Amino acid sequence: MCLILFAWKMHENFPLILAANRDEFYERPTAPAAFWEDAPGLLAGRDLREGGTWLGITRKGRLAALTNYRDPATLKDGAPSRGKLVADFLRGRRTPEAYLRWLSPKAAQYNGFGLLVGNPSELYYFSNRGTQILLLPGVHGISNHLLDTPWPKVERGKQAFRDLLEREKAPSPDTMFALLADRSRPPDEQLPDTGVGLERERVFSPLFIESPLYGTRSSTVLMIDRSGRVTFVERVFNGDSGPWMTSRFDFQIS
Repeated sequence: MCLILFAWKMHENFPLILAANRDEFYERPTAPAAFWEDAPGLLAGRDLREGGTWLGITRKGRLAALTNYRDPATLKDGAPSRGKLVADFLRGRRTPEAYLRWLSPKAAQYNGFGLLVGNPSELYYFSNRGTQILLLPGVHGISNHLLDTPWPKVERGKQAFRDLLEREKAPSPDTMFALLADRSRPPDEQLPDTGVGLERERVFSPLFIESPLYGTRSSTVLMIDRSGRVTFVERVFNGDSGPWMTSRFDFQIS
């Protein structure tokens, strides 16, 4: 997952509204969102190479999402899969705070990441390149750096999210998918320097990424209303200009 935009306890009817794009090489085998056969209460897409995931929620309301931290100079060969952190939290029983307390001494083993873990009552952000934060109400964004790092795509996405919340009493997934489909590129002077070169910074700069080998594989909208009703919608692209698969799941948190 390379862009997560979310409103936490900012909407009168929805404590959490989250919209995210997963960016990855097209060749990496992936299963679309579904309830897992080996964990029936867990809803997520699945990385078929390592078995983890980038975004998911359970029927009991445990939720987690992950972005990679882009810093090629510090990449470690053979590091454990970051996607398993999401799956491990969703499968487990530790509270969000206890899970991060367990993870913290092990976090340096992994390549850089930003992780959200929580439930409808509390939400934490943790990065092994930054800090741990119990999130207060607000509109937030995470790309391939720390929480709310003011990259152009993050700032553009957050502002669009705020505008959406002001306009709509009942935000629709379609509206949020339109937000996630933004392919506009900022000027070069606004781009971050993450060590990948200017041309790749340009490719990575839109909210929705397109290139011959790498890009936005899927977009996901996750909403939880005040009654605990979950709406989870995924659109799969995998290199196509438009979605070739859309899946929707609605359920009540038990």
